[in-house]
Amino acid sequence: MSQVKENDTVKVHYTGKLSNGQVFDSSLEREPLEITLGQGMLIPGFEKGMIDMKVNEKKTIHIPVAEAYGDIQKELFHEVKKDQLPQDMTPEVGMGLASQNPDGSEIQFRVAEVHEEHIIIDANHPLAGQDLIFDLELVEIK
Repeated sequence: MSQVKENDTVKVHYTGKLSNGQVFDSSLEREPLEITLGQGMLIPGFEKGMIDMKVNEKKTIHIPVAEAYGDIQKELFHEVKKDQLPQDMTPEVGMGLASQNPDGSEIQFRVAEVHEEHIIIDANHPLAGQDLIFDLELVEIK
């Protein structure tokens, strides 16, 4: 029986959890994730965890911060004056925001703090600074 190796295209079902057990994403209610390994589309720990898996194999992997979304970077927190926000917007902690770069690409932010005259936005990935746990089930190796 073949095993997953670097550059294989695979289909995998997954459930991602935080170390406290809270589920943040799962493919169980939809099609399995299809991905080609080695193209940088997944966090390194997820790809590494699939290497050597066989079809129908299930396993749980623990991914440390360094192989997930990295540490929280303080330089990705920025102050924005409230008068720069849309007038009909009432910012709240945890609210998601987006901004468009001159090249048309979009940057996602999260409101980290709300003050009288300004807000603090956080451009870190929402899972930065966290160890992650994934339950995996390999469905197919193409």
